[in-house]
Amino acid sequence: MSARPSAAPIFAALGDETRLRLISRLCDEGPLSITKLSVGFDVTRQAITKHLYTMADAGLLRSRREGRESLWEVRPERLEDARHSLELISKQWDHSLARLKKLVEE
Repeated sequence: MSARPSAAPIFAALGDETRLRLISRLCDEGPLSITKLSVGFDVTRQAITKHLYTMADAGLLRSRREGRESLWEVRPERLEDARHSLELISKQWDHSLARLKKLVEE
């Protein structure tokens, strides 16, 4: 049992508070433009754009043109990959704790 190797870039991309907030907003509100995503952040739109591209490179987001704007949206299948990896890690941890408990009790 091991985590999917392709999940590592996902966790690296989510290892930033701003990116976690951005993806949370996209999950809650659906596709949004950079202008709308920038509201409530103390960083520039350029910084938001950089964060979005980091998450897109990890496969978490995609953008699509709608008129003159690009709308950013979550790729749910990649979040599912991350969830699956966390479940596997959790099972490994539970198994290790059970082995330790058995060893201590013997």
